[in-house]
Amino acid sequence: MIDFHTHTPAWNTISWLGGATFGVDEFVGFMDASGIDRAVVLSHDGLFNPKPEANDELAAFVRAYPDRLAGFGTVTPRDPDAVAETERMVGELGLKGMKLHPWLQGFSMHEPALDPICEVVTGAGGILLSHDGTPPYSTPSQIAALARRHPRLPVVLGHGGLHDLWREALAMTQETPNLYLCICGTPPYAARTILAEAPREKVLFGTDAGLSDKASQDYAAARVREIDGWGITAEQRHAMLVENPARLLGAA
Repeated sequence: MIDFHTHTPAWNTISWLGGATFGVDEFVGFMDASGIDRAVVLSHDGLFNPKPEANDELAAFVRAYPDRLAGFGTVTPRDPDAVAETERMVGELGLKGMKLHPWLQGFSMHEPALDPICEVVTGAGGILLSHDGTPPYSTPSQIAALARRHPRLPVVLGHGGLHDLWREALAMTQETPNLYLCICGTPPYAARTILAEAPREKVLFGTDAGLSDKASQDYAAARVREIDGWGITAEQRHAMLVENPARLLGAA
């Protein structure tokens, strides 16, 4: 199983998202207990204060288990050094992609400043994952528009539209060739519909682990167990948890 949406702990930022402090060994212990072979790890601190130091800390975290953890760094697109930092992320730091949170970071996916950043990620063979499901800046349609501007860049809807916009997320994934959908915080009834109607090769799964108030990541472990109640086929499950994320990460 590959978990496509997890986070580092909140080391330097106090936020309503920040949960328990934990080390990388504890995090891999949670993965082992939950049957997760590999995880995409996103910075917590970088969502609130997207400085190079947040990418450095993320890179050090995933470097401890390079076969188990893949890091996606972040920048704020309006920063004059954003392109250079993106180049450093996918080059020197060895991160596998970019995480954007336009709702928290306060920018529109239509801003031209995103284009050279996306070009760097595309050139490195990386992936862009964006928070979605919360207007005004994080609707699936807005993210799909960015994906259409960069058709060679795999773009992932990080939450599958959450509770309110999952139908829009499904429609955009059906219509946009390079747009993928991660079921992460998406309600079970929506997950079942998405798996039945989305292109099978474009659905991923994430727990949002790292934000728990316990280092054991109990809520994330519960999200893994929740899959058993969705009533999906073995083929749908294998595609979502193994085939699709492995292909995107180059591990197929």
